[in-house]
Amino acid sequence: MIFGTLGRYFFRRYLAITIWFFLGIISIVFLIDFSETAGRMSGLPGYTVAGGLLMTAVRLPLIIQQTVPFIALFVGMTVLIGLNRRYELVVARAAGISVWQFMSPFIAGAFLLGILTMAVINPLAAWGQRQAALVETDWRGQEKATSSKPQVPWLRQISGKDDVIIGARTIQENGTLLIDAVLIHFDSNGRVILRQDAASAKLEDGYWLLKNVTERRPGEIAVRKDTVQLRTNLKQDFVQERLTSPETIAFFDLSNRIAIAKSFGVPTKALETQFHSLLSQPLLLVAMTLIAATVSLKFSRFNQSRSVILGGILSGFVLYVVNVLVKAFGSSGVVPPFVAAWIPVVVALALGATILLHQEDG
Repeated sequence: MIFGTLGRYFFRRYLAITIWFFLGIISIVFLIDFSETAGRMSGLPGYTVAGGLLMTAVRLPLIIQQTVPFIALFVGMTVLIGLNRRYELVVARAAGISVWQFMSPFIAGAFLLGILTMAVINPLAAWGQRQAALVETDWRGQEKATSSKPQVPWLRQISGKDDVIIGARTIQENGTLLIDAVLIHFDSNGRVILRQDAASAKLEDGYWLLKNVTERRPGEIAVRKDTVQLRTNLKQDFVQERLTSPETIAFFDLSNRIAIAKSFGVPTKALETQFHSLLSQPLLLVAMTLIAATVSLKFSRFNQSRSVILGGILSGFVLYVVNVLVKAFGSSGVVPPFVAAWIPVVVALALGATILLHQEDG
C-alpha cells in the first residue's frame, strides 16, 4: 500500500502538511524567542539586534526538537480530518482498503520524521546550544552572571596536599574553559584556607590557568592577580565528560562519550537516557500518529467532535509529559535509562494500536 499510487498520494499530503507546520512553528518560535532574548539581554554590554537575531537562529533547532512530537500529532490529525472531509478515506474504505493499509504512509512519514529529528535536528540543536552559550558569554564581558545558581556541577581535585573544589557559572570548549570560576582550597583538617574567584579558568596540560583572580584568605585582605597557575591531575577528557551537558552532545557522539565517561568512572545515566530517548524518537512520533488516528478517522463531512479532538490533544500532551518525567527519572538514576526511554513509547504504541483495532475491527 505504501508504495502504491494511493500510498504515494497520502505520503505527499503528509509531507506537504508537515512542511507547512514546520514553517509556521519556526516563524512563531523565532518571534517569541527573539522577543524574550531582547528583553532579557538588551541591557548587556555586548548585545546588538543582529546578535540577538543570530542567537535566536542558533537556538531554533533546540526548541524545534522539543516541539516535534506535537507537530507529528497535529499533522496526523490535520491530514486525516482533511481526507475525511473530502470523502477520500470513505472511498478508500469502500475499495476494501483497511485502516492499517491507508495508515501505513502516515506511519512511515512519522517514522522518517523521527529519524530526521534524531540524525539532523538533534546535532544542529547540540551545536546551536553551544554557540548560544558562547554568544551570551561574549555579550556579558566582565559582567557577572545574574543567576545565583551554578549552571555546572562542582568538581573536586586532590593533587598532592592540595584539596580544591571548583565551580563556575558557565562552561565553554566542552568543559575545559570555566567562566566566573570559584576555587575553594581546604587543608588536611577540612578547613577553608583560600578562596580564588577567577574571571576564567582554562584547563591546560597539568594545570589550571586562572585569569583576573581575586584571592581571599581567612583574616587577610583580598589580593588581585592577573594570572595564577594551579597544579592539577585532572585530564581534559575527564573534565569534558564530567561537565558537558547531554543536550550539547550530538546523537552520533553519545555512544562514544558514554564509553569514555565509563572509563573515567563518571556517572552515565543522563547520557544513556539522552541516547535512548533520541533512539526511541521515531517510535514516539508513530505513537503520536496513532493517537491522532484514533480521534480523526470517524467520518464527518463538516466537523469532527470537538470533545474527541480535545481528547486526542490531551492524550498526546499526557504522553509527552510522561515521557519527559520518566526521562528525568532515568537521568537521575531512579529507573534504568533504557526503561525510562522506551516504556512510555511502547505503552503508547500498544494503546494506540488497541484503540484502532477496537474502532475499526471490533
